[in-house]
Amino acid sequence: MKNLEEIKESLGEKFSRDADFLNSIINDLKLPKNSQILDVGTGWGFMAIALALHDYKVITGEPENAKWADWRSRAKIANVDDKITFKPFHAENLPFEDDIFDAIFLYTSLHHVKDKNHAISEMIRVMKRDGYLIIIELTEKGVKKIRQRHINHPDAVNPKDFTKNFNLEVTVKESRYLNAYIYRNKHFN
Repeated sequence: MKNLEEIKESLGEKFSRDADFLNSIINDLKLPKNSQILDVGTGWGFMAIALALHDYKVITGEPENAKWADWRSRAKIANVDDKITFKPFHAENLPFEDDIFDAIFLYTSLHHVKDKNHAISEMIRVMKRDGYLIIIELTEKGVKKIRQRHINHPDAVNPKDFTKNFNLEVTVKESRYLNAYIYRNKHFN
């Protein structure tokens, strides 16, 4: 497997801008290698690729007709396509049993979800009682940067606005363009 610096160079600025931040979050979690991991909102595949580079097997998905980006070719460039399984789904209606994922990641995808409250409820349903829900969202600076290329990009959202009715504790890890909201059930912290 190539090292992270080589992968950043191969995948370009869109991946390399956030790769170190994603890498630090994954390292901090110290998840066992056999963890069940879900990536909600595949997009360019960067979250799934970052997880797979750590040797995790990842299920990723987004709505079936979403033609966001060619994540598969990026996963092949990073030589991790065998660790990523794509399954079409909507965040508001996850096709998984209760309590099966050790970690659920949303990398810059919550602001695209229509019914955020219901989606959070679904993610908590499929998260193990001792699992993690990691919501990585753009800061205002991050939105401004993206709007340089995509003028109609949605505003940033604060995940705390949609998680306050759940029995969760949160730790926030901040960066210039992204903030990571790392949630756990209160009785496991």
